[in-house]
Amino acid sequence: MHEHAAAHDGCCGGVDEALARAERFCGERDLQFTRLRRDVLRTVAAEGKPLGAYDIAERLSGDGRRVAAVSVYRALDFLTEHGLVHRIASRNAFVSCGHSHGAGAGLVFLICRSCGGIDETTSPEIEDQLGRTLAQAGFRPTSRILEVEGECGACLSREGHAQESVAQEGAVQEGAAHAAAVRKGA
Repeated sequence: MHEHAAAHDGCCGGVDEALARAERFCGERDLQFTRLRRDVLRTVAAEGKPLGAYDIAERLSGDGRRVAAVSVYRALDFLTEHGLVHRIASRNAFVSCGHSHGAGAGLVFLICRSCGGIDETTSPEIEDQLGRTLAQAGFRPTSRILEVEGECGACLSREGHAQESVAQEGAVQEGAAHAAAVRKGA
């Protein structure tokens, strides 16, 4: 597996990387990277966790300016169509992506149920097997995105340290109880 994001800082890269990629992408294809599209991408990239359209609209509204969710959805449609954000279907939310994917690349999102972080990866092995399975079924997908829920390494590590601390605390308490019993008996 090839991992694109080592930490929970959004799907891939930071805000500046996502915006620069979008600027290049749109410029090369003569597409309009409007203020709203830019603002939506900036908001999603800055969050580091999936955001729904209503959350984005709320964050963009203010200073006498109200942004309608329908406008945010239109911007998200554009950004998703061009691979600048990804939709996480299980969350009905979006994450930014600061890199290009090959045509038809299958994506695997690793979604942490504890912290809400999402890491994106690609896997030629999964792609190959999925391709064979789809061919056998005679099925042509419109997207090849896999979402896997579980616990990320950081949360597992914290959990392991927490369990270790509890075990150590229990041993200390047992030792103190034993020492008190010995003193009473002496």
